[in-house]
Amino acid sequence: MKDSKRHISREIGLEIGHILGKGLFKLDHLHYGMWKKGLEPEILNLHIAQDEYCKFIISHIPVEVKTVLDVGCGTGAFSKRLVDLGYKVDCVCPTPYQNKRVEELLGKTSEIFKCKLEEIQTSKKYDMVMFCESFQYIDLDRVIDIAASLLKPGGYMLICDFFKTQSPDLCAIKGGHKLDKFMNLMGQSPFRIIEDIDITPEMAPNIDIVDRTTREVMVPAISAVERFFQSQHPIVLKLIKWRYRKKIEKAEVKYLKGNRSGKNFAEFKTYRLFLCRKVK
Repeated sequence: MKDSKRHISREIGLEIGHILGKGLFKLDHLHYGMWKKGLEPEILNLHIAQDEYCKFIISHIPVEVKTVLDVGCGTGAFSKRLVDLGYKVDCVCPTPYQNKRVEELLGKTSEIFKCKLEEIQTSKKYDMVMFCESFQYIDLDRVIDIAASLLKPGGYMLICDFFKTQSPDLCAIKGGHKLDKFMNLMGQSPFRIIEDIDITPEMAPNIDIVDRTTREVMVPAISAVERFFQSQHPIVLKLIKWRYRKKIEKAEVKYLKGNRSGKNFAEFKTYRLFLCRKVK
């Protein structure tokens, strides 16, 4: 039940994030932006940074790749970009809201597997299986073998995501598989890593943007709503704050203690692009 509630909360959060991002900041994507030198890390520039991220990934797709399975495709904006470049792209996404957006964007050009990667059933084989900030959500003990089973001989697995490095429990940013475990599993897998690029410095500013947005926008907005309820419905507000006191305390520790920063992220996480080829 707890995992189910967490999954539903994440789905709703992604939906709200996409609606606000698209409407307010021209954001087509749900992934981080890549902050190259000279681009000011401000939320109004995030759509530019996200475009740089897409261009970076595209530049590392091998020339022989024609068919792609985009795992965790979000709302399909990047998949559509690949389709426009001439790739044949299928998508994996278990989220109903995102699936609807993908169908609207891609129409019948792509097959959409409306399930988790672990549940996929298909006889198709691809030139490349791609994970853009979706690798961390899939069981590490299974994902590599599943990806290999979906590839043609000599096919590629591209991963662009962050991993845990040292002392993961000290990081204010959750998520990511342990890098050392991933590397050990890759050493026993049918893949050979042909590219390993650390882009942590270009990705860490995203955390600072989220922190500033939380402090400068979300917190004042919540405070205004709280003042309204205090003036109009003080008893209701008191009951709400008591009922959700533990979650409120947890949120304050998570978002308002100054630990969610690009510096903290870079110290305990590493954001990498791995291009791996199936050799067995």
